[in-house]
Amino acid sequence: MRRPVATVIDPDLCTGCGLCLAVCPSDTLSLVEGKARVTGERSLGCGHCQAVCPTGAVRVEGLRELSFHSFTPDRAWLPPGQGDPAQLLRLMLSRRSCRNYLERPVPRELLEDLVAAGQAAPSGTNSQLWTFTILPSRQAVLALGRRVGDFFAELNRLAAKAWLRQGLKLLGRPQLDNYYRDHHQSVRQAMEEWRTTGRERLFHGAPAAILVGSLPGGSCPAEDALLASQNILLAAHLLGLGTCLVGFAVEALARRPGIRAYLGLAPQETVHAVIALGFPAERYARQAGRWPLSPRWFEPPD
Repeated sequence: MRRPVATVIDPDLCTGCGLCLAVCPSDTLSLVEGKARVTGERSLGCGHCQAVCPTGAVRVEGLRELSFHSFTPDRAWLPPGQGDPAQLLRLMLSRRSCRNYLERPVPRELLEDLVAAGQAAPSGTNSQLWTFTILPSRQAVLALGRRVGDFFAELNRLAAKAWLRQGLKLLGRPQLDNYYRDHHQSVRQAMEEWRTTGRERLFHGAPAAILVGSLPGGSCPAEDALLASQNILLAAHLLGLGTCLVGFAVEALARRPGIRAYLGLAPQETVHAVIALGFPAERYARQAGRWPLSPRWFEPPD
C-alpha cells in the first residue's frame, strides 16, 4: 500500500536518538547531521515514528485520534505485559452470540463508537481499506433481511431440483447439493415461520446491524475486515450490547450485486461480516468451554 509521505519532523525537538528509524517499516527516515530527516519516497503512514518519539518531534499528517461518545479513552500507551490477561480472557469468553434482543433502539452514538473500535484493529500494510455500513434501525435491518430472504427463496427453489443438483455435482460443482443437504430444510422452515408468525430468524429481531467490508487495494482485505469485526464484537459487549454474526447475509451480498447497490455499497466493495446488534434480552450465569483442540507443532527437520 503506497501512500504519499506525510511525515514531518521538528528539528528543534529532535534529539537524534534514532528510535524512529528503528521502528519504521518503510525506511522512510534517516539520520542526517544528527537529526532525523525524511529521505525515503514511500511510507505506510502507520505512525510508528510518531508513537515512539520521546520528545514529540515526529508527526504524521492526516492521522487523527479515534473519538468516542460513550466513554473517555485512556490515551496512554499500554506496554506489553502490563495489561490484565485474566480480564481480557474473561471478556472474550463472556461474549456470546445473541439471538434474543430487546426492542430498544441502539443510540447512534454507540454505533459510531463501535465503528471507531473497529478502526482500531490492525490491517495489512496499514491499508485501512475497510468499510463500515451502519443499519441504525429495525426498519433498515428488515429491509436487508427481506432481500436476503428473497435470495435464499430462489436458492431453495433451485436446490429442490434433484436433476440440477446432481448434474452440477457430476461437473465437479457440488455446492448446490451441499447446500441442499445442510441448509435447505432449515431455511425453508425459517422462511415459512417468518411468513406465518412474523418470527425473523435471520437477524433474530436485532434493531441494528453493521456491515464490515473492504475496498480493493489491501494486501489481506478479508483478514483486515474480520479483525475489525472482532474489535466490534468485544467492544459491543463492554458497551452493553449483544451481537451475532450473520453468515447467510454475507453470502447473499456476495452473490447479489443488486443488494449491495441497494445499500449504497460501491460495485467493487466486498462485505466480509454482517453483525446483528442490540440490547440483549438474555443473561448468562457462567462461561462455557470450548471443544478440545490439539495445535500442530512444527520444527524443521535436521
